[in-house]
Order: sequence, then structure tokens, then C-alpha cells
Amino acid sequence: MHLLKASLGTGILAMPMAFKNAGLLFGLFGTFFIGYICTYCVHMFVKCAHILCQKRQLESIGFRKIVELAFLEGPPRLRKYSKIAGILIIVALLMELLGCCCAYVVFVAKSIKQVVDHFGGHDLDVRIYMLALLPCLVIINLLRNLKYITPFSVISNSLFIGGVGVSYYYIFDNLPNINSRPFFSSWSHLPKFFGTTIFALEGIGVMMPLENSMKTPKHFIGCPGVLNIGMIILVTLYSITGFFGYLKYGSYTQDSITFNLPTSELLALILKIVIALGIFLTYSLLFYASMDLFRDSFSERFHRGVHAENIIRICTITATVAVAAIFPNLSPFLTLVGALSLSMVGLIFPPLIEMLVYWESPGHGPYKWRLWKNLFIILFGFLGLITGTMTSISEFAHAYRKPN
Repeated sequence: MHLLKASLGTGILAMPMAFKNAGLLFGLFGTFFIGYICTYCVHMFVKCAHILCQKRQLESIGFRKIVELAFLEGPPRLRKYSKIAGILIIVALLMELLGCCCAYVVFVAKSIKQVVDHFGGHDLDVRIYMLALLPCLVIINLLRNLKYITPFSVISNSLFIGGVGVSYYYIFDNLPNINSRPFFSSWSHLPKFFGTTIFALEGIGVMMPLENSMKTPKHFIGCPGVLNIGMIILVTLYSITGFFGYLKYGSYTQDSITFNLPTSELLALILKIVIALGIFLTYSLLFYASMDLFRDSFSERFHRGVHAENIIRICTITATVAVAAIFPNLSPFLTLVGALSLSMVGLIFPPLIEMLVYWESPGHGPYKWRLWKNLFIILFGFLGLITGTMTSISEFAHAYRKPN
């Protein structure tokens, strides 16, 4: 349940847009393929953590320590880079968490704007709504104790899951013929599909804390295991939402499926508000995780009193809203976060870690199959990182040339 709770978010709402950039059939195949690769990479990361714990006689280790110890297990020439690699994984994780926070600000602001415009608003710029959200975000996220954030988690999960369930009422109502949508979009749109799908599916940032907190950690990656069961449910839900959402709205599919819901119906308006509120409250969980990660990694600079930490929190929250205001287009933002940070954390680092951990013992197997397999995954991750990042930057540049 924690795995499902941590992984469900705006990503599932963006899956119809991902299918729009891939086509019905290719989107279905691509979602399951990327889901399999992401799950396999988590398996590698957790298994390597177990091996390192046994070698170093440790009970549990976090992301930075896993990377640092893995580099110390690899070739002698790479061992001097262990500290740099550890810092790099932390930076990538922070980019992932805070990037998701920025995406949440964009989503909530656009949802509020749609509702206000329907009731005769003055068609204000979406950035005005982002600015209005800033004081609320600051007040909620000055809470530093997890037990005070837990009620927000319960409320946000209930609102979000209920809202997504009700949205299926609109998606499955009067569906067109399956042949009315292309099975494959175009090669030029695939980077957007990759970035959005990675954003939706990649949840490695929550995997290690969950695995470390389990009474029997071996059940996390066992067969069937917590990870396999959870990812099968997630990939199935994401595929259903993406496939039928795109089938329903076709070329009119927007960045989030909630933006397609009619503003003329009361139920749809309530649904937009409910999901927006759920996502708004989820911001606190991701922000807490990012601050916790920052504190653990840079504790000597972070612990300088309550007032200093509050200043850091306020500045960071303001920065997420500022970035959202600079890049108010949700689609390229999801692509950028997915391609840049999540590709590094979820697709590039895990096979690299396994290569280093297995470098001397037990080795890469017959014909070095483990080496070639990991090189293929790293290449796939770099391909998605480069193409997805370039595509999103190009879209941002186009948006500035032609304002919304």
C-alpha cells in the first residue's frame, strides 16, 4: 500500500497524453516495456544493497552510501570518484523530488484557473494562481515532524484515488471505435512519451526507505514479492488510463486528463477541485522527503538552528513556485523531469552499480552477459535522457516564442 501510495500521482493523469505521443498500440507496449525495465532496475539496486550490507556488515544503507561503496568495489581507477558519485545521486534525487513539486504547482494552478474561469473569472494568467498558492505551501511545509504531515497524506490519498476513480466515468462514457486512433504516432514524438512514462512509473526514490523499514526485507524483491505485485498493479492502472483516455479524447487530449473534463458539469468541476486538492497536499510529502534527504546528506551545513532551517525551507518552496512560473507548460516539464533526473536515478545508476559490485566477485558471468545487459540498459537510459531533455527544451523555447 505504501508503494502504491508513493507512486500514484500526476503521472497517471498524464498517461493519456503519453499515449497521444506514442499511439494506442505502441503506447501500450512501451508502457509495459518501460515498466519492466524500471522494475528490473529497482531489483538490481536493492540486490546490490543487500550484497554491500553483507560485505560491510551493515544493517541498512541509503542511496548515497550504496553508490559510494559500489565505486569502492569497482576498478581501482574509479574508486577515487566514490564521493563525487555519491553527491551526484543525491543531486539527481533532489532534482526528481523538487521537480515533481514544481509539476504539482503547475497542475494545481491550472486546475484552479479552469474552475475560476468557468464561474466568470477575469481570465488571469496561471502564474497569478501559482503566486496565490505560495503562502499556503509555506505554512504547511514549515512542519518538520512527519506525524503532523500524516493527516495530509491520508486526505490527499483519499481525494486523489476517489477523483481518479470518478474520472473513469467520463473516460469510459461513449468510447469511439479503436480504429479511430493511430496505433503508432511518430518517431519525433517518442521522446515525450518516454519522459512522461518514466515520470509516471519511476519510483526508485521511495523504494529503499520502504525496503529498509520492512520486517523481512527479502520479501521486497522476492517472488512474487512486494515490488513485483505493486508494479504490476501500477503498470496496469497506468496502461488502462493512458489507453482509454487517449481513445476517448484523441487529438484533443491535454497534459492532464482532468483538463479534458467538461467545465459545464458540476461533477466534473468538483472532480477537478478534489484532485487538485489531493495533489496540493501531496506536495508536502515530496517536500518533506527532499528536506529529509538534504538534511541527511549535508547535515553539517543544515543543522544551524530552527530559524536557519525555516529560511532554507521558505527559499526552496519559493524556488519551486518560481520554476513553475517560468515553465508553466505541464507536458514539457514532465518530460524534462522524467528524462533528466529520473533516467539518471532509475535507469543509469542501477546497472552501473551492479557492474561495479559484481566487478571482481562473482563477476559478469559467461560471455560477460551481465556486463552487456547493463551496458544496454545504460545506453537506453542515456538515449531517453538526451532525446527527452532536448525535446522538452525545444518545447519550452517554442512556448516562449509563441506565448499561451
